[in-house]
Amino acid sequence: MEKGYTQKNFGKPVKRYCQTLDLKNDPQLIERYVEAHSRYQSWPEIREGIRQVGILEMEIYILGNRLFMIVDTPLDFDWPTAMARLATLPRQQEWEDYVALFQDCPPGSTSAGKWQMMERMFYLYEE
Repeated sequence: MEKGYTQKNFGKPVKRYCQTLDLKNDPQLIERYVEAHSRYQSWPEIREGIRQVGILEMEIYILGNRLFMIVDTPLDFDWPTAMARLATLPRQQEWEDYVALFQDCPPGSTSAGKWQMMERMFYLYEE
C-alpha cells in the first residue's frame, strides 16, 4: 500500500518486537491463511488471548510467502513470560495447529517456536 498505514497512539512509550515466518509456497494455502486472519474469520479467543497477555497491537504484513509481524507492548512487557502464558490460553494450541497447515514449520510448534525474532539493524532517530 503506497499510502502507508496509520499508527495507533497509545499515549505512552511502548516497545516494539518484529518477527518473521515463512508460509508454504502455495498460492491457494497462502490465500486461505490470509482469509483465516481476516476480521471475520479470525478466532475471537485468539484475539482476546493476545490482549490478555499484554500485547497492545499486533500487525502482520505479507510479501509472497514471507510474513512480517510487528508487536507493540508496554515497556514492562516480558516476551518469554507472555508467550508461555499465551500457549496455555483457550484454543491457542488448536489455533497453532490449524495455522501450521499453512506455515513452513514443524508440526506441533507453538507461536514462540514458529516466529523468529528479528534484530533491528537500522533506526532513523533524532540527534
